[in-house]
Amino acid sequence: MSIRHGLLALLERGPRYGSQLRTEFESRTGSTWPLNVGQVYTTLARLERDGLVAPDGEDTAGHTLYAITDTGRAELREWYERPVDRANPPRDELSIKLAMAVGAPGVDIRAVIQSQRHATIRAMQDYTRLKATALAAVENGRSGERDDVAWLLVLEQLIFQTEAEARWLDHCEARLVRLSLPADRKAAAPEPPQAAAETTAPAPTTATPHRTARTRRA
Repeated sequence: MSIRHGLLALLERGPRYGSQLRTEFESRTGSTWPLNVGQVYTTLARLERDGLVAPDGEDTAGHTLYAITDTGRAELREWYERPVDRANPPRDELSIKLAMAVGAPGVDIRAVIQSQRHATIRAMQDYTRLKATALAAVENGRSGERDDVAWLLVLEQLIFQTEAEARWLDHCEARLVRLSLPADRKAAAPEPPQAAAETTAPAPTTATPHRTARTRRA
């Protein structure tokens, strides 16, 4: 999550102070990615160091205000236009957990998958209910429409993400079943016909040539 650019986007609307930026950031994203004030001020210090923001006096309560610079606006425009880089995907705890669970002694990986699937479906249901509320707010034209629309987009992304995660978990379980089939089949495979014949066939009798002859005549 690019907090750096998120703060620049908020500052483009006018000077803000740290806790105000935190509140507006969380309002815009529905508190999906909560921030602490220390994180905000640390980011502001780095933005100021890089010439992207600058102090802009104080408000009536004595809070130090920050304003975006022309360099910051150029950086923000470039961020909007630049596709998100997927060359280095973020670490995903679930992927790491399943990767480590494969072959781990005493771990039932199918139970891990099943537990996660239940949690993923519950999250999807929660997001869907929140989406209905956000959509109603947008359609009713209540105050804060911009934040409602932004929150709706975030929720829909979370819904798509959990749907994809549920499908991936189904795929993981199916993959484990398929990979275990060769070993299961080998263990349960019947004895080869030739070997079975050698161990179970009765001793030859004088009637055997007559059956063979009748079969050939037929």
